[in-house]
Amino acid sequence: MIAALAVLAASAPVEPRSPAEDLALVERHRAGDPSAFAQIYRAHAAAVHRRLSRLLGPLPEREDLLQDVFLALHRALPGFRGEAALATLVQRIAINKACGLLRARYRRPTTPVESGFFDELVSAAGSPEAQASAREELAAVFACLARIKPKKRVALLLRVVDGLSFEEIGELVGATPEAVAKRIQHGHRELAELLARRGGRA
Repeated sequence: MIAALAVLAASAPVEPRSPAEDLALVERHRAGDPSAFAQIYRAHAAAVHRRLSRLLGPLPEREDLLQDVFLALHRALPGFRGEAALATLVQRIAINKACGLLRARYRRPTTPVESGFFDELVSAAGSPEAQASAREELAAVFACLARIKPKKRVALLLRVVDGLSFEEIGELVGATPEAVAKRIQHGHRELAELLARRGGRA
């Protein structure tokens, strides 16, 4: 794992949801219960925010994208049949939204980033010197990630930060495990090369 990304992997876990509970909320929403979708939002917003933060890093559009994810979910629920867990659908939408933003950013990589993002992550790194060093390393990693194509970046982060299997990643991004493995391999190599040019470590 790229050492600096361990800060992301160490963030507080989100409690898993019961598929049966989620399905019951979906049915209440379809039946016209005005409080059901608000409960779906509260149940999944933290996990979506965590996912977007891990994939996007210091991009200031994270909060707007969070709302976009749930707007898209609201539109998707009439066709939801429960073949997969609601949490899986929510995460697929979040990843698709993140990929769309990353594609736009990839074409204009010099756009601003949110510097305070790193301060929050490294607050537990120890001394001020250790925090400054961790912040610098994490900023370098995300600066290099911005130069990697979104499909590779997303697959790499889902693997090294979230620890998902090739099959789990494939389900979320709509690719075969073999394609996912290639994306991760290429993404890791490109990230290591970019960090080496900056004087970083892989």
